[in-house]
Amino acid sequence: MLGMWRSGNRFTLLPEGARFLPSMLEAVEGARHSILLELYLAESGHLSRVLIEALSAACQRGVNVLVLLDGFGSLGLEGADRQRMTEAGIALRFYNPIRWWRFGRNLTRDHRKLLVVDGEVGFTGGFGAVDEFAEAWSEVAIRIEGPCIRDWVRLFAQVWDSAASEGQGRREAVRSVNINAVNVVTGYQGMRGRVVWGHGFRYQAIRHSLQHQASSTRKRLWICTPYFVPTFSMRRRLKRAARRGVDVQLLIAGQHHDHPGVRSAGQRFYASLLKAGVRIHEFQPRFLHAKFSLADDWVTLGSCNFDHWSLQWNLEANQEVQDHRFAAEVAALFEQHFARSVEITRAAWQRRSLAQRCREWGYGTLDSLVTRLR
Repeated sequence: MLGMWRSGNRFTLLPEGARFLPSMLEAVEGARHSILLELYLAESGHLSRVLIEALSAACQRGVNVLVLLDGFGSLGLEGADRQRMTEAGIALRFYNPIRWWRFGRNLTRDHRKLLVVDGEVGFTGGFGAVDEFAEAWSEVAIRIEGPCIRDWVRLFAQVWDSAASEGQGRREAVRSVNINAVNVVTGYQGMRGRVVWGHGFRYQAIRHSLQHQASSTRKRLWICTPYFVPTFSMRRRLKRAARRGVDVQLLIAGQHHDHPGVRSAGQRFYASLLKAGVRIHEFQPRFLHAKFSLADDWVTLGSCNFDHWSLQWNLEANQEVQDHRFAAEVAALFEQHFARSVEITRAAWQRRSLAQRCREWGYGTLDSLVTRLR
């Protein structure tokens, strides 16, 4: 669904874990009343240990700490770490735990990433409690202050309090979070933003919002995604935008990829997109896990990937920002990433190997079958 556009926010772009992880931990360590944490990926390791210690310390100070993890994405979190959290007083719940009798429903996951501290400051992006986010993967987050925090808290509460969430934390615990004292940022720093989200089951407001931007943008449409398997309607809009003169550029994960088959499945669309004038860049230094898009002065940044799972089935949430200053920062980040990428040209792609074409066909066929079965 689409949240309301709200003015008077402060949004801070935090590229790479070296910036957003310390900022998030600092917020947790300074918490006075409440901490809400919602993650898809959580695995035992150094980063999760540091996070659990910070959350446990907050509990000892009397802070109300609520942690909501996805039932599948948190399978790598060992029982000992889960016990440490509950023994420290952390309210811990899991969304849609895997059950064999649920069949297709097991595919719907809570893919959102959210941290809200004291109902005053929040963070979203593509991050998780996994060691790769500290150094190995390229990621981006956004720090949020202002009226949009209210929508993020309400969004967390809907999932926490739903029948699909199980665990030891009380379902009504989130109701004690105070969001009435959110301050409006005034003057030059005040920015306009809204929260957009999807509840799975083939309706995603994020998809509709991005499609609208693709159809209405006048100058540029730049999209960064690690998993590029777009729907037919989205591919059509990208090509139409490029044909009417919009600067359409895709920044996609390159050879460093955690799911190479997904990369191959998406590459089967390169030829038609390149023919329409879409420019495609594959990021080289390491795995690019960030998800953000820019259309003129509009930005969306959050958990949503560019594949069927995110665009149709998962629980996702993004922060949208309509502000020329923030858009300029995001454009600069795109330019930095373009410089560290290899651009795929139409001529070079036409000369790709038979093995590459076979991978595209094989993984593309598998993706189509899974999509139809779901």
